[in-house]
Amino acid sequence: MSKIIQAYFSLLKIVIVVCLAAMVIMVFTNVVMRYAFNSGLPISEELSRWSFVWLTFLGSILVLHERSHLGVDVVTQALSPIARKICAFIATVLMIYATWLILVGSIEQTQLNLGATAPASGLSQGWFFGVGVVFAISTGVILLHQLYTIIITPAEKLDARIANTASGAES
Repeated sequence: MSKIIQAYFSLLKIVIVVCLAAMVIMVFTNVVMRYAFNSGLPISEELSRWSFVWLTFLGSILVLHERSHLGVDVVTQALSPIARKICAFIATVLMIYATWLILVGSIEQTQLNLGATAPASGLSQGWFFGVGVVFAISTGVILLHQLYTIIITPAEKLDARIANTASGAES
């Protein structure tokens, strides 16, 4: 199972690199076309925007998985281990709820926009909104695993256990 999970996150990294490279190429080409030929490529603006949205959402999945997000832990470090565990539990439950809202909204938006086509490329707008579904499912699984870890880990060992999970030692 660990190999499948690592393969998934490796695939996400590859897709992120492809999105970034595509954005750079499309935007650079569009700038050159506008400067040199006084005309641009409308499709490059649209697809680079889509690439940016996908890159942002997929990058957020990786950041959550690797626990690399920014955080201020001054308050929680001042708390007792039990209070830290309670705070971690509440925070994770709230993130799961927010992820649920993103999932429901993304599914609804994707379904509403499947038949709508983008003006420049003619692609289904469902592709644009579908990244929210991918994001919500992926982060939901990660957050449920983190919640499970918080529940089963004794309060005194919680910080070390979460750090080990984040580094992939227990994935």
